[in-house]
Amino acid sequence: MANHGKRFRQQFGKVQRDHIYPPAEAINLIKETASASFDETVELHIRLGVNVRHAEEQLRGTLALPHGLGKDVKVAVFAQGDKARDAEAAGADIVGADDLAAKIEEGFDDFDVVIATPDMMPTVGRLGRVLGPSGKMPNPKVGTVTDDVEKAVSESKAGKV
Repeated sequence: MANHGKRFRQQFGKVQRDHIYPPAEAINLIKETASASFDETVELHIRLGVNVRHAEEQLRGTLALPHGLGKDVKVAVFAQGDKARDAEAAGADIVGADDLAAKIEEGFDDFDVVIATPDMMPTVGRLGRVLGPSGKMPNPKVGTVTDDVEKAVSESKAGKV
């Protein structure tokens, strides 16, 4: 304990190491011990008891954060016709079809999220080797392949992760 500063030792004394805190009590303790001049972070570990080797037990999903991500998210949408107009109305930064695919193949990647309509997936599928490694490939499980483009764009802009 001698390697730590006075502030650390003072805050450490408030935590009972052998006590398992319920979530509400743990959050109150976190707020009570926070003393830095910046927004401190919290790391949470949950043992779910799932076997990740089995596909049906893998955990994956999306969450809309109440106050967003804290940064502006640039959304690219692959859509045509009415869906493209809906995406632009919802606030999409980049909207296109084959022209957008060609631009991305040339190296354009100034966006954070890619949303596509199901009819555009053959075009987007060819971009898998470009979008896949950066984690931007649209996926129906995550909600980025959808006919409801307006909702997907507004959720992504609002801070959906």
